Amino acid sequence: MIKMTRRRWLAAGTGAALAVGMAACGALGNDYTFSQSQLQAALERKFPFNKRYMELFDIQLANPQLTLDPGRNRVNVQFDATVDNRLFFRQALTGRFALDSGLRYDQATRAIVLQDPQVQQFDVTGLPPQFARQLNALGGILAEQLLQGYPLYTFRPDQLRVAGASVEPGTITVLSNGINVKINRP
Repeated sequence: MIKMTRRRWLAAGTGAALAVGMAACGALGNDYTFSQSQLQAALERKFPFNKRYMELFDIQLANPQLTLDPGRNRVNVQFDATVDNRLFFRQALTGRFALDSGLRYDQATRAIVLQDPQVQQFDVTGLPPQFARQLNALGGILAEQLLQGYPLYTFRPDQLRVAGASVEPGTITVLSNGINVKINRP
């Protein structure tokens, strides 16, 4: 029988806890797989999104709904949108804003972020016709400038350490039921 020292006991317990934690996140071996529901929950924690643009428009995006497009390796996100500008509108305008986007890993923030988002829809209820073109242009700017690099999922530091070594996410693949992230080992 092998005598377990306290240090060996702690190391064995830590290793087992790490394996259980990684299995819970879908990470064992060389990748992580996050389900659509895990990603949806992570996304919901980051909203509502409020931004003032050009000191003229107050924009709020809320209630994000994530869908996956594995055929194009992209994600689609729809939001409830509110655009307010007391100078041009009597009351805030509401509607739907939808975009699709690629994904990439951002090392500085340890996050999977939106890459090259493209507006698919920007419909606003009650928009005066003379403002439709400007608002559509604003939607494109919102996607390209404000949501480029927006975090979809942020890794905890412990998720980027395996067996005491630092690892870094690599290839990101959109699946029909989640996102798979390959792990680059040193």
